[in-house]
Amino acid sequence: MPVAAAHVAGIVEELAPRRLAEEWDNPGWQLGDPRRLVKSVLVALDPAPAVLERARELGAELVVTHHPLVFRPLKHLRLDLPEEALAAAFLNAGIAVYSAHTNLDNAPGGTSDVLAARLGLEKVEVLAPREAEKLYKIVTFVPPEHVDAVHRALTAAGAGWIGNYSHCSFQVEGTGTFLPLEGTNPFIGRQGVLERVHEVRLETIVPAPKLGEAVSRMLKAHPYEEVAYDVYPLARAGQTYGLGRVGELAEALPLAAFAQQVKEALDLAGLWYSGDGGQPVRRVAVCGGSGASLAGRARAAGADVLVTGDVKYHEAQAARLGRLAVIDAGHAGTENPVITALTAHLKERLAAEGVQVSAYLAPPERRFC
Repeated sequence: MPVAAAHVAGIVEELAPRRLAEEWDNPGWQLGDPRRLVKSVLVALDPAPAVLERARELGAELVVTHHPLVFRPLKHLRLDLPEEALAAAFLNAGIAVYSAHTNLDNAPGGTSDVLAARLGLEKVEVLAPREAEKLYKIVTFVPPEHVDAVHRALTAAGAGWIGNYSHCSFQVEGTGTFLPLEGTNPFIGRQGVLERVHEVRLETIVPAPKLGEAVSRMLKAHPYEEVAYDVYPLARAGQTYGLGRVGELAEALPLAAFAQQVKEALDLAGLWYSGDGGQPVRRVAVCGGSGASLAGRARAAGADVLVTGDVKYHEAQAARLGRLAVIDAGHAGTENPVITALTAHLKERLAAEGVQVSAYLAPPERRFC
């Protein structure tokens, strides 16, 4: 069964919520009809002509990219200008384009997290924190025989996650009282009779973006006609969002050896680095794409080296003066891993829903970086 293109975009936004995008960015729908039914999706780094041709070959109705097709507002749509002609070609082919850009960069499990994992970093932290997720606690009162069903409903909505632990909750038994009045249809008890019932207080934690869905699912699973529940804002913050990551290698390596390891891990034809090839590196900062502006953050975090792309000569020199080595593995080279991860995310979620929609990965261009 095909689904609307907007539904596929929603799955992308589960990983990369649009609210995490930088103000100057333009992620989201680039062109096409979000209502169109799709059976095939192609995921790519760029909305390039080769990607358009591949989408045509596959019969894909939707292309999901990292870099937006329309980055700056268009003042016209001229076919004698390359970028505008490409947009027109996508439209003429009936292929929609949706992009997840800096929202994917900032998201947990996004661009830099995937890059850090590919390079084998441990004890990974956000390099340039932007915001922390607000958390709430949901508390409700349930008959004992329905606790598991309500708990499952909350968990399915994304509640109950603490770090790498899921299904987290607290349950305590007690006595609830209520008096069903005229016009009620109580699940337990009779109109006009004060009831004392054995109930379980069920409480769990939920991030702000999933609060509405969690409450909705809880209400549907709860047996009571009128559900008593409380929602408390928590002072404790959830996951931190932001650009770049910093972590540690299992053991120190000479810079030159680590650069070779980066080249192999990212399947690059080449890269360049700035620094003494023999200096030991253990603490590593990474930022997929263009992250040279985070050199100061990397130094402050105690990093020995920054792995990123698009490093300018004077940026590398300034970093070296600050005793920070730099490895330029290319803009595309440091972002390609997240395209593979995004494709896997789509495949997993679409399969879990049982819909007949295929997700394909556009092969990356092999470049000298």
